[in-house]
Amino acid sequence: MLKRTPLYDVHVASGARMIEFGGWEMPVQYSSLLVEHRTVRSAVGLFDLSHMGELYVSGPDARENLQRIFTNDIEALKPGQAQYTFICNERGGVVDDVIVYALNDRYLVVVNAGNIDKDRTWIRSRLEGRVTLDDQSEGTALLAVQGPMAEPVVAALTDADVASMPAFTALDAKVGGVNGLISRTGYTGEDGFEIYCGAGDAQTLWEQVMAAGEEHGIVPVGLGARDTLRLEAKLPLYGNDLSEEITPLQAGLSFAVKLDKGDFIGKDALAKEKAEGVRRKLVGFVMTERGGAPRHGYRILHQGKPVGEVTSGSFSPTLERDIGMGYVPPELATPGTAIEIEIRGRCKGAEVHKGRFVESRTKRG
Repeated sequence: MLKRTPLYDVHVASGARMIEFGGWEMPVQYSSLLVEHRTVRSAVGLFDLSHMGELYVSGPDARENLQRIFTNDIEALKPGQAQYTFICNERGGVVDDVIVYALNDRYLVVVNAGNIDKDRTWIRSRLEGRVTLDDQSEGTALLAVQGPMAEPVVAALTDADVASMPAFTALDAKVGGVNGLISRTGYTGEDGFEIYCGAGDAQTLWEQVMAAGEEHGIVPVGLGARDTLRLEAKLPLYGNDLSEEITPLQAGLSFAVKLDKGDFIGKDALAKEKAEGVRRKLVGFVMTERGGAPRHGYRILHQGKPVGEVTSGSFSPTLERDIGMGYVPPELATPGTAIEIEIRGRCKGAEVHKGRFVESRTKRG
């Protein structure tokens, strides 16, 4: 049986089309993918992310343990700061990509919905000394308010100074009368906030955000637009662009791997890969020929020879072109390189793209 978030009834009442995603019954769209996508880019959208996992790690030895389990430098985090990082296996492959929050007396590790059980087991089996792990995923709801008008929407619901929050910071506050943790993070390439609260408060908070956002044109947004938004921002999706066979260096995410800190799981393999050079690189590409959108698993070719596979692909509502990502040999990763994508048995032209497809508007400090 599929799991449901505390907002399932709200989605159904709103006319959402529900699909299976990572073992959950989730809204893929409410009105249309194009409308929802473009509203987030131009105004503001509200997402239900309550399927994500929340693992709390505490105790005198918590920081030391997380420093050894994660690739980024956990010791650099001050209370109220967050960090993107990886759990890697001994080969350097990505077990999961997560966000870690340093709170006053513990750490919050937010993991991908399909990896909750795996990550909990992985982390718990590697904890040593005076440290505990508390999985509060089932009792926690997570709402994301994303878009250029996200700040005034959230500011209208709280006395907290959200306007002064840089990206990847968090604070405890009441939001719409509900106790929550407000984080200036997101997965769209837009400015925005993610708000954690108790599962029992999810519907109240959802209604409060929708009411506060009405004057700004807020709409509920499903997983369909969430996927196209993150693709335009060239943000990886675990299970597509990342896996236990892919390393952060191959994915171009070395900023979250600190080889100069102490020992951590996967360090030796990653240090060797950096010294020798990666054997493949994740690139973005834009289709130069019509013929359909590239999809996960489609072959990438160069001069008629297979060189890789598409990991993510779709029509870009912002660019109004078909775009995608995939792994190719390093010599083909130069922007402007001509490649082909095999779509329904026919090879269609594409070109390697430099950087993000749509520039990020995340607020910095």
